[in-house]
Amino acid sequence: MGNLLVGISGKEGAGARAVASVRTFVREHAVLLIAAAAAAVTMLVVPPDGGYLGYVDWNTLGCLFCVLAVANAFRYLGAFDRLARLAIERFSTSRSVVMALVLTTGVLSMAATNDLALIIMLPLSATVLVKAGWARLVAPAFVMQGLAANLCGMVLPFGNPQNLYLYSYYALDLGDFLRTMALPFVLSAALVVSGTLALTRGADDKPASMEAVSRLPLGRRRLLAYSLLLALTALAVFRIVPVWAVALVVLAVLAYADRRALKAVDYPLLITFACFFVFAGNMARMPFLGGTLASLMAADGLLASIALSQVISNVPAAVLLSHFTGQWAPLLVGVNIGGAGTPVGSLASLIVLQHFISVPRVFPALRGTPDFAAGRFVGLFTVLNVGFLVVLFVACRACGL
Repeated sequence: MGNLLVGISGKEGAGARAVASVRTFVREHAVLLIAAAAAAVTMLVVPPDGGYLGYVDWNTLGCLFCVLAVANAFRYLGAFDRLARLAIERFSTSRSVVMALVLTTGVLSMAATNDLALIIMLPLSATVLVKAGWARLVAPAFVMQGLAANLCGMVLPFGNPQNLYLYSYYALDLGDFLRTMALPFVLSAALVVSGTLALTRGADDKPASMEAVSRLPLGRRRLLAYSLLLALTALAVFRIVPVWAVALVVLAVLAYADRRALKAVDYPLLITFACFFVFAGNMARMPFLGGTLASLMAADGLLASIALSQVISNVPAAVLLSHFTGQWAPLLVGVNIGGAGTPVGSLASLIVLQHFISVPRVFPALRGTPDFAAGRFVGLFTVLNVGFLVVLFVACRACGL
């Protein structure tokens, strides 16, 4: 009987672990599952045929792979930790450290994509602030880091995934891209700085400790090698060298130098993009829907792209709407500032929410404290994101976008 009970208990334990694993997968890859489901639904309306071969933008996927892989290589080398420490050590008060964390996140998002910048900086920020005795500032720091990643990364083609796609899809000139994004970027940066200052008003206390960030020396040879890979990736993004050739070089070098960087690539994000391509390609072949989206983009491309981003997120909105307009400027601006607003507006926003919820698990002493109440955080997050979106929309509309 005892053995039977042990066997039953073991099976129940295995079942509970399996359920927990499924829940974790669903929580961590919700966007992928939604994208796959959306693609599958459209496949019922447009059965697979030869037209599917033209859906996927392989240049975008190749560039995104290179950016993610090289950024991971720098992360494992400790370059991002060193950059963060240099930024933080120049300041001595809680307010200035939060500002440094937010601005560092914004700068990293320009080169490492907004998602990866947050994955790197949010755990670092939580550790720094909690270890320094400033746990109350984790929530405002996370909110502003999410806005900085979403809005500061817009200024470069490889700052946000949707930028990589649109830059490739429309074969944009770098000068045109920069001129179009200059105004929303400058205004976004000003809003991020102003918002951070407002949320940290009166936070001028000294740290209890600043031992949270690594001081390990950087390997110069790898730093040089990874810098060359980054330069090659930039050349691929700007269509100066073939993407496939750069991807092979990145793959070969990192397979030899640091395979962890390849293993850590966000492959679910790449698969999500592939699903978005199938979804958008099929939607473009539905005449009744195509006519509606085309008329909306013709009437007000900026507002349509912002509105759709709030419902299905800015990356799929960019992929879908690009099939229905040749006016790339309002679409580009719309899906970038549309990353603010609702938590659904950008995958980066979901990353912020997920990381905030995980902080009390890492630091159990913070569980149940008012500063880490999920509802309170979501309220602050939503109010600021919607406020930023409204200001950016009004400003861009006033300037004729």
